[in-house]
Amino acid sequence: MAKTPEETAWNDALVADFRAHGGQITQGRLAGALMLIMTSTGAKTGLPRTVPLGYHRDGESYVLVGSNSGRDEQPEWLANLRKNPIVTVEVGTETFQARATVTGGSERRRLLDARIAAIPMFGDYERKAKRELPVIVLERID
Repeated sequence: MAKTPEETAWNDALVADFRAHGGQITQGRLAGALMLIMTSTGAKTGLPRTVPLGYHRDGESYVLVGSNSGRDEQPEWLANLRKNPIVTVEVGTETFQARATVTGGSERRRLLDARIAAIPMFGDYERKAKRELPVIVLERID
C-alpha cells in the first residue's frame, strides 16, 4: 500500500529533523526516540528510497521491525531489502553501508521480544496485524 501524502510529509519532516540535529529527533511525539535513516534501492524502480525507522541494538547490529504500525500490509521498504539487501544507514552522525537480513525462527522471536520489552506498543502491533512481523538485522559492512 502506497504512503499517503500525509505519511510522506511526516517521514520527510523526520528525516529533515534528524539530519538538522546530528541524528536526533527533536520534535513531535518521536522526540528523543532511537531513529535511523535507511536508504535502500527501490525493488521496482531501482531508485533510492529513504525512510526513518526506529531501531534497537543487538550487539553491533541494528534491529528493525517491519510493523507498519500493525497494518496488515508489509512496509514498502521490505521488498527493497529482499531484492537488494545492501543499504545506507545514517545513525547519529555516522553514515555507513550495511547488509540487511530478514531473520526467522527463534532468532526472530528473540529480537522481537526485545523490542516489545523496550517498546510495549510493538506487542499491540503484533496482535493487530494479520501477518508475521518481519524482524531485520542490519550489519555494518566494513
